[in-house]
Formats: sequence, structure tokens, C-alpha cells
Amino acid sequence: MNKNYLKIFLIMILCQAAVIAQSFNASVSNTTVGVSDQFQISFTFSGQDINGIKSFTPPNFYNFMILSGPNESTSMQIINSSVSGSKTYSYYLQAKGMGKFTIQSASINYNGKIFKSNPVAITVVKGSPKQNTQAQSNSTISNKEIGENLFVRAVADHDQAYMGQQVTVTYELYTRLGIASQMSVSKLPSYEGFWSEEITVPNNITFKTEVFNGKQYRVGILKKVALFPTQLGELSVTPFELNVPVQIQRRRQSGNIFDDFFNDPFFNSTQAVNYDAKSNTLRIKVLPLPSQNVPKSFNGAVGDYTINSQLDKTDTKTNQPVDLKINISGTGNIQLLNLPEVKLPTGLEQYEPKTTDQVNRTGAINGSKTIDYLIVPRTTGKKEIPPVKFTYFNPSRHEYVTISTQPYTINVAQGPASAQSLAGYSKEDIKVIDKDIRYIKTSPGDISRIGSEGIFGFSFWSSVFIPFVALVGLVSWKRKSDKLAGNLQLLRYQRAEKIARTRFKTAKTLMEANNQEGFYSEISLALFGYLEDKLHISKAEISLDKAAEELNKKNVDESLLLSLKNCTEKCEYARFAPSGNVKTEMHEMYNEMTNVIIELEKSLSPKKYS
Repeated sequence: MNKNYLKIFLIMILCQAAVIAQSFNASVSNTTVGVSDQFQISFTFSGQDINGIKSFTPPNFYNFMILSGPNESTSMQIINSSVSGSKTYSYYLQAKGMGKFTIQSASINYNGKIFKSNPVAITVVKGSPKQNTQAQSNSTISNKEIGENLFVRAVADHDQAYMGQQVTVTYELYTRLGIASQMSVSKLPSYEGFWSEEITVPNNITFKTEVFNGKQYRVGILKKVALFPTQLGELSVTPFELNVPVQIQRRRQSGNIFDDFFNDPFFNSTQAVNYDAKSNTLRIKVLPLPSQNVPKSFNGAVGDYTINSQLDKTDTKTNQPVDLKINISGTGNIQLLNLPEVKLPTGLEQYEPKTTDQVNRTGAINGSKTIDYLIVPRTTGKKEIPPVKFTYFNPSRHEYVTISTQPYTINVAQGPASAQSLAGYSKEDIKVIDKDIRYIKTSPGDISRIGSEGIFGFSFWSSVFIPFVALVGLVSWKRKSDKLAGNLQLLRYQRAEKIARTRFKTAKTLMEANNQEGFYSEISLALFGYLEDKLHISKAEISLDKAAEELNKKNVDESLLLSLKNCTEKCEYARFAPSGNVKTEMHEMYNEMTNVIIELEKSLSPKKYS
């Protein structure tokens, strides 16, 4: 009899083990969906001890966009005193196009053993977005209620500013709801009438608590930008649009006496609903700078600056250069500062200055501009360089301020070279030219008479025609050089491709170093720098819309304009939607941007490819 009880007990244990055997299954909310509809796919593992799960590998969703996921959830249950559980990994997807597709198996590692889910077939038909109606039918919260509890707010530190004065715009996310996964940018704001500089903010949003309109919200900074007005009047900043996967509770429909019990939050499950948050439009009134008592040395600078200078030597010789460095530093739009005028006395020649900008973009835009002037004395004597004046408008003090460098005296002695023009020589060539001078011999040396047969030989005709050909080539080069020097737009147009190629080399180096932020910044500068020079758009006016408008005038293909827009948006969106496979995305972006510039070059310079 006891043996029979033992057999029954063993059978019961085996039955319980069978009940809680491990399984891994895939399921979808709908097997037929509209092309614009979102749907959910879930991969659920069930077993006795879900803590044994080591890793989950999703399938490749080739034909679908991932809107949210993976979202993890766990549950436990007790059957006949035995504990079992399940863990679910869910995704919200949207099809890229119509057709019949198969989502392949996911895999999971459980205590060293690999389990695979079943493949799932999906039919995608022509349809319209249904996620909002689904959200409303499955929950008690509407889009209006979501908007009251989650929104993007644009705040400017000034609602009116002087021309060229910095206005800092901060985009903040206010939420009282849970966010299911990574947010994505739907549309970036437009800054027409402004020069814009992105202010560096952390990639990961840090939330703080703030009370707004009597309600407590969690608030995080999405984006910061410094705007410098370039036009007068009332200017508008268009909204910043963001897609946020909101986590809301799914409640049961009423229909039986147990609904009130199961509507308790403890028993409610949640679902992610994509909500499009849109910031407010900002309007900023731009005031003109005062027109009275404007110093002659004012050249458009607005902000707060200091100036200093340095001369490398005060004693020199004719035709031996000296370096005058002027450094302007402070708060304001450093990159748009015009160079101060250096007034030199007679006998000193100035060459094209070299400028270097250092910009700090962590708050109020600040930094320094260093100008390196190469000055070559042509005559001897004591030369006085007067103070270099720099005038800026200080918006906080509402007045013009003039600052200046110290004066310098240069003592010029006679050098070994004559006072001939050294135009065309580099700075290094000028510094060593006196070392290469060959002095005139004072004695005849070893001279012998040659025969008359060499007069009309090969050497004679070579000496006649070679200089002539060289002279023709030099004149042609000089004319082309003068034409470019006199036509700055033509010079920028012809150099655009070369400058873009240099920036692409730098971007490739950053890509190979896995420097994501530097790569996207450099490749964006390459594209916009190319468009500035090729389309003759100033830095203060360059924008994607402005470039597209000019390209349209030049009959550039619409598909190419769309590719251009997609590339620029991907660069901007990089920090809002980081991916695990960063290197692959950078390679794809590098190739896409290269193709865009090549096609633009073919459209804008067809003669090079004919």
C-alpha cells in the first residue's frame, strides 16, 4: 500500500514538472496591420526559475521600424505549492512598407541552454495610423490628458535683444508620466534671422523636480541653443517637435462585478503610446543698436571683450619680418568678429593676417580670436605702430566701449637685401631670404672665351624661347590669380570642394577613433561649409531651408534635396537617438554624406564631369 502512495507521489511531482517546463514563445497583437499602424510583438519565456536567464537576443527587424523596446516585464504564479514565472520582452514596431513579412526567431540563454522562439508572419496592408485610437480605447487617458501631463517648453532668457546680442533658448521636457524608451526628434526648430550656435548639454537627460502652473513635474533639458539676431523686427523661432513613448496604464473594460477590483493599480498592466510633443513658438523683438555717438572704430561687435597684443621683436633689419599678434577675448559671437584695423607708418608693409578662433559653447558663447599680422620693414629708421583700437557695443551697459592695444616702436636697420618687394614669398621664406643671397663678385675669376659656333646653337634658342613660354604661363597664372582675388565669391566657389574634402578626411579620422560627437560635428561643418561657399551664402544666413531654396533655383533634383535633408537631420538627431552600433551608423553617414556632396558637385559644376 505504501508503495502505491509512493508511486502516486512521484507521478504528481512529474506532472508538476511538466506543467512548469521551460518554453519560449513569440506572439503579436495583430497578424494583419496597416502600413502606418504600430503593433506589439512579445517574446515570453516561462519556467521554474527565471533568474536563470542570462541573455536575450532579438531577431533582425529588417522590414520594420522599432518605435519602442525592448520593454521587459516579469510575472510569478503558484500552482500546487510550486512557484513558476515568466519574463517578457516586448517591442512596438511599425512597417516600412506593404507586403507579407516573417519576423524570425529570437533566442534566449537559460542556464547555459539556448531556446529559440517561433517565427511570426505579418501581413502589412494599406492603412492609416491607429495608435492614438487604440491608446484611447485601451486606457482612460486621452491625448488631451497626456498633453496636460507631458509637454516640451521653449524658454528664452530675453524676449527682446539688440542686433548681435546673444539670446539663449532652452528646450525642456516637462512630464508627470513614465517614459517607456528612447525619445526621437520629429522636427527641429528653424532659426530664420539668427546666427545659431549649439550649446553643449549632456547626452543623458537628468530630471529635476519643478512646480509649473500649480503642478509638480519632472523637468529635463533636451536642447540649448545660442541665437544672435542678424535682422531687425520681431523674429520667430518655430517649435521643436519630439516623439515620446509614454507609458500609461491599460484598464479593463467595465462589464462584470469584479472590474472595480481588477482596476486597482496593483493589477493593471502598462503599454507604451507614442505621443508627439510640440514646444511653443518663441517671438523675439530685435532692437537696432544706438545710432548716436558711434565711434569710427566700431565694426559690428556686440558683447563684452578685452584686447591684448604682443610684438615678437622691436629691433630688426629691412626685409626681415616681425610678428604682431592681437588677441580679442570675451563673451559674444567670436566667429563673426571683424578684424581691427592696423594703421602702419610709411615703410612698413603688412601681409594678409592669419586668424585663429577658440570658442567655448558650454553656456554664454565666449572664447578668443587671435590675429597674426606679418609686417615687413622696407626702409630704415624708427617706426611707430599706433595703438590698435577695437570698439564693441555692451548690451548690459547699453553703450559703446572702445579698448586698444599698447603702441610699439620698431628700430629698423639696413639689411643685406635691397628694398625689393617680397610679395608672394611665405613667412618662412622671408625670414631666411638673407641667408640665400649671392653677392656680386669683385674679380673676373676664371673666365675663358668660347667659340663663335655656340652663338646660334641649341643653348641660344633655348635661352630665347624657354623664358618666353615661362613668361606667357606666368602672365596667364597672374591674370587668373587677380581675377580670383578680385572676385571673392568665385574664389570661395572654386575652393568649396577642396575644403569639404579636407574636412571629410578629418571626419574619417574621428570615425576611426570612434569619436561620435566629433565625427558628426566635423561632417556637418563639411556639408554646411560646402553649401556656404558653393551657394554664396554668408555664415550668418546659412540654414538648411536657405540652402534648399538656392539649390531649387539651380534646378537641383528633388531626390537629391531630400537626401541632403535626411543627412543633416541624422547628424542633428544623433545625440537624441544613440544606437548600440555606433561605428556602423558613422560609416553609413560618412558614405551618404560623401555621395550627397559628389552629386551636388555634379549638379553645380557640370563642366567638370562632361
